[in-house]
Amino acid sequence: MYDSSIPEIRVEELGKLLAEGGDRQFVDVREPQELALAAVNGFDNLPLSQFGEWSGTILTRLDPEKETLVLCHHGMRSAQMCQWLMSQGFTNVKNVAGGIDAYSVLVDPSVPRY
Repeated sequence: MYDSSIPEIRVEELGKLLAEGGDRQFVDVREPQELALAAVNGFDNLPLSQFGEWSGTILTRLDPEKETLVLCHHGMRSAQMCQWLMSQGFTNVKNVAGGIDAYSVLVDPSVPRY
């Protein structure tokens, strides 16, 4: 079930943040085959299906103090990831509302929809 306590960011705001750069972490939790169809530059891929392979090293892979934006196809898997990151002590986590699908529609039509 979706948890409304997870902070969200709109895709339009994500587009601005990606354009301006800055010290943020971007995580895409989609599967590698989904990444092959559509991707946004600057995101690290941590597929939820491979959670067991990367979860134990999350604190060495990502900085829990840095702003961390999480993306998936529509926003549900990324919300799960946000919830888990917050349980691991991450203090500034945001779910990308609508996921890469909304990003394609509202920000960058060159990103394919699937």
